[in-house]
Amino acid sequence: GRARPRLRRRIELVVLLAPALALFVGFVLLPIVLAAWDGMHRWTGFGSLGPFAGLYNYRLVLSDPVFRESFVHNLIIVIASIVIQLPLGLGMALLLNRRIRGRAFLRTLAFAPFVLPYATTAVMWLLLLQPGGFVDGVMKAVGLGGLVQLWLANLHLVLYTMIVVLTWQFFGFAMILMLAGLQGIPGELREAAALDGASGWQATWRITLPLLGPTIRIWLFLSVVGSLQVFDQVWIMTGGGPANASSTMVTYLVQHGFQSYEFGYGSAVAVIIFLICFIFALLYQRFVLRRDTRG
Repeated sequence: GRARPRLRRRIELVVLLAPALALFVGFVLLPIVLAAWDGMHRWTGFGSLGPFAGLYNYRLVLSDPVFRESFVHNLIIVIASIVIQLPLGLGMALLLNRRIRGRAFLRTLAFAPFVLPYATTAVMWLLLLQPGGFVDGVMKAVGLGGLVQLWLANLHLVLYTMIVVLTWQFFGFAMILMLAGLQGIPGELREAAALDGASGWQATWRITLPLLGPTIRIWLFLSVVGSLQVFDQVWIMTGGGPANASSTMVTYLVQHGFQSYEFGYGSAVAVIIFLICFIFALLYQRFVLRRDTRG
């Protein structure tokens, strides 16, 4: 009699999990395995796989100074997203969590860039930053004409220009996540702290920020993984140029995989990017998110 409920439960689990498991294997695991296998061949993308090359493509990618430079660019974007977007998003969330006039409009205004398609954002900023464009005109109008630069053609400036564009588009996501976290913090805690003589800053530092820890850690994970996979805005605005000054790992993949018809080499690049993100995700889960997922 006891075996029947157990058997029924197992059958239910198999029936409910089988479709999701099949989709996961077919659309996630299998493409990863095939990409790793393709990366071991010299393949142009036409016809059958070319000669087997073993780990040659992987060694070639890791020894390429352009790929290493692209990886450094991704790391700079990661650091900039954490240093700029987190304080900006958190500050806006704390401000817009208060009862102020026009709060709903300000929230919508801050979050609007995030919902724009990446291609739309890239084209819009490409027009704004072109020589003699809107940004240059505004700077000249306020007396800052001496600071006008070739924003997307200066080797030393183009990457930071892209960081400004990415910050403009994505800080609203940090803000909305922090707002959601703030909604889950009971107001009675701050009231109790105020009765005990704590100032607003002390209540924020001692109560609000620690309770926002899980939300901040989730945002950090999403931000780092997204920064390691930046592509659309960079590709449309600069193509990774000039002279690879704004290249990322994914633009490198497209240039050396699709445009050069070196699909074996491009597959190796894709696998390396996946491994970087996967290893980061495992380490982050092990050492950072463990306290939030325990139990």
